[in-house]
Amino acid sequence: MRRESWRPDAIDTKVPSVARMYDYFLGGDDNYQSDRDACEELLKQVPSTMTLAVNNRHFLRRVVRLLASEYGIRQFIDHGSGLPTQDNVHQVAQAVDPEARVVYVDNDPIVLAHGRALLEENDRTAVIQADMRDTDGIFGHEETKRLIDFSQPVAALFVSVLHCIPDADDPAGLVRRVAERLAPGSFLVVCQLVSDRPEIRTFVTDFMAEATGGQWGRVREEGEVTAYFDGLEILEPGLVEVSTWRPDTQLAPMQLTDEWIEWGGVARLGHEGLAP
Repeated sequence: MRRESWRPDAIDTKVPSVARMYDYFLGGDDNYQSDRDACEELLKQVPSTMTLAVNNRHFLRRVVRLLASEYGIRQFIDHGSGLPTQDNVHQVAQAVDPEARVVYVDNDPIVLAHGRALLEENDRTAVIQADMRDTDGIFGHEETKRLIDFSQPVAALFVSVLHCIPDADDPAGLVRRVAERLAPGSFLVVCQLVSDRPEIRTFVTDFMAEATGGQWGRVREEGEVTAYFDGLEILEPGLVEVSTWRPDTQLAPMQLTDEWIEWGGVARLGHEGLAP
């Protein structure tokens, strides 16, 4: 049953939300008619979008499991986390070690409400309502300080969110600001929507900006995302379409069209920090 009758105060459900649209593409219930209409319109032009969203979620699970099990990461900050769904970051990480700690960050009040309800009995996980561009606010938040020890390695996640950041707000600079505040041995997980077709970049960028009331940035090109990783050690297999990043199953849905892809990877901060 969809939750049409429930909403936090001051939510305009006639304006689509990126978090709720993503929830719809993943088969969730926490979305409204405006979100579904926008998704269906988007699918007319970029029919690969639903499969892309599912594969992006699989990528997130694989990365978190790998970082927790093979690299011993026990602290995660998930920027632009979106609505809770199956196999969330804390569930994957805490399956490896119940003491793993996760801070979710999103500016959508519905994410805050649902997330806090889900996590009210999990004292190693928190959801904070903040703009992911506000690094000082996020790092200084009382819940972040309660859960995250920045003298130890942290995984900072920017999974399918930087296309929501306009060029004027410098998404590459955002990634760099976060990286500069993390201990050696930390990781950055970054991917965003890209396309090598100018008409797709223009259509999706304009459509999403109008549909979401300006809560959107830009579909970019692969080379622009590469710049996010300047000065970082990129783990194998490098920067790729995310369904091909260390796949652990042959059962993931195939993306049959390639109007756009989710592209990125995982980087580790060395003892020398970022390159100048």
